[in-house]
Amino acid sequence: MRRFELLEPRSLAEACVLLASASDCRAVAGGTALLTIIKQGLLLPKSLVNLKKITDGAAIAFDPVHGLRIGALATISQIETCETVRHHYPALAEACHVVANIRIRNMATIGGNLAHGDYQSDPPTVLAVLDARVELMSAKTIRQVNLADFQLGSYETALQPGELLSAVVIPPLPQGMIGHYVKFTTGSSEERPCAGVAALARMDNGVCNELRLAVGAVSPTAVRITAETLADGKKLTPDLIATIAVEAARAVDAIDDARAPADYKRHLVGVLTRRTLHTLANRKAETES
Repeated sequence: MRRFELLEPRSLAEACVLLASASDCRAVAGGTALLTIIKQGLLLPKSLVNLKKITDGAAIAFDPVHGLRIGALATISQIETCETVRHHYPALAEACHVVANIRIRNMATIGGNLAHGDYQSDPPTVLAVLDARVELMSAKTIRQVNLADFQLGSYETALQPGELLSAVVIPPLPQGMIGHYVKFTTGSSEERPCAGVAALARMDNGVCNELRLAVGAVSPTAVRITAETLADGKKLTPDLIATIAVEAARAVDAIDDARAPADYKRHLVGVLTRRTLHTLANRKAETES
C-alpha cells in the first residue's frame, strides 16, 4: 500500500478545512471500505483525514417534531443497539444488525457507509423508506439533501470537494407505522446482500393507509417502488401482496454483478417483497387480535 499522510483534526469543522485545502485527500473513519480499496490500488490518495478522534460526531438524538439525528461517526453497532433507534425506528436497527459481522459493525460508521456509495449495503434500503436526508458540511456551509438525490450511482454520491457527510436525519414516523427489512445473500449471512427489501406499513383495522417499499443491492442505488401505492386503502391480502411483489420485480433496473445476474435479482425482489409484506400483515394482525 502506498504511503500517505495522516491528518488528525479535532472537529468536523477542522476536518472540512483540511479536506478543502489538501490536494488528493480523503476522509476516513472506520476504514472498513476505504482502506480495502486503497490496498487494492483502486484509490491512491496523498493524504487521509482521520475522523476517529473527533468526539462530538457520533451522537444519536430523537425529537418528536424533527425526528432522529444520527451523527455520521456513529458506528453501525451503536445504531443497532441504541434504545432510541430500536423504539422509534426498529427496522433501521434490524438492518444494522445484519450488516456483515460484529467486528465490522463495531468499526464501520453510518457516514462512511453512505459516503462510500456502495450499493451492496443494508442501511441505505431502510433509510430510503424512512425518507432520510443526509447533512453535508463544508468549511463554509451546511446543507441537507434527500437520500435519493445524494445517491447518484454505484460508488457515486453528491458529495462535493471539501464536504463531509456529517449526519443522517430521519423525520418522525406516522403513528402506528411498522416496518421490516429482509435480505438475501448467496453465501454466508455475513456477506453483502444480493438483494434487500424494506417496507413500512400504517394500517387500521386491517386496512393499509400507507405503504412504503424500497429495494436495495440490485441496482446502483436503493430505490423506492411505486407499486407501494397499490395498497392504499386496501387490506394486505395474499393476492394483493402477490400483485405488489410482481410489480416490484418488474420495476427494478437490476444489474449483473459477481453475486447474481440481473434476472435472478429480479426474481429475488419478488420473493423478498412477498416475505416482507406477509410479515407486516401478520405482525399487525397479531397486535390487533
